[in-house]
Amino acid sequence: MTKSLAPIALAAMAMVPTALSAQAVPPQPIQGTRLDIVATGETKRVPDVAVISAGVVTQAADAAGAMRDNADRMAKVIAALKKAGVAERDIATSTIGLNPQYRYGENVPPVITGYQANNTLTVRFRDVARSGAILDALVAAGVNQISGPTLQIDKPEAAEDEARVAAVKQAQARAQLYAGAAGLKVKRILSISESGGYNPQPPVMYAMKARSEAADTVINPGEQSVGVTVNVSFELE
Repeated sequence: MTKSLAPIALAAMAMVPTALSAQAVPPQPIQGTRLDIVATGETKRVPDVAVISAGVVTQAADAAGAMRDNADRMAKVIAALKKAGVAERDIATSTIGLNPQYRYGENVPPVITGYQANNTLTVRFRDVARSGAILDALVAAGVNQISGPTLQIDKPEAAEDEARVAAVKQAQARAQLYAGAAGLKVKRILSISESGGYNPQPPVMYAMKARSEAADTVINPGEQSVGVTVNVSFELE
């Protein structure tokens, strides 16, 4: 009986160091004064992607006719996009809808007078300088609903890292300022956490213009701010 229990006892003892080593090391207690700083770092970038919503709305006496006309016009729109150099991966269907149209009268049930079909695409333009001309080409191809563009930075990671460095430097400088004013000095950083980050700008409204106007639509990308906010806790002594 004793021999059969020995391996079990040894196995249990062998597990003890492993369990102890898995425990987290308790944080060092603060001996001095805690200072919490919130700082934001920013950097600028020119947007290199424009995203728009382009739709076709058609009406017909019957549902099948409305959908068929809509599909024909949307096929021309997609062909125009591809001809303009927009990659297929940058063209995505976002909504397809079909709704009856009613005529209302007093004290009588509504009467269906026809059907309205709609099909909307989300389109990404990676050449922002040409996006205005492409929007005009879409209208010529049959688009009668446009929303946007939303100007974006395609790969904001490098800009976000620059903003992070700027935010931490600002927090450190501010901590030195507070410490000096209080007759103390910064001993160490206790913790760093992050909030915020890159958010694309709200869409710019595109106004559909009359075909007789000669001027092309122009989209000016300007600059966008990429900001990161950090919360840094310091120990002062």
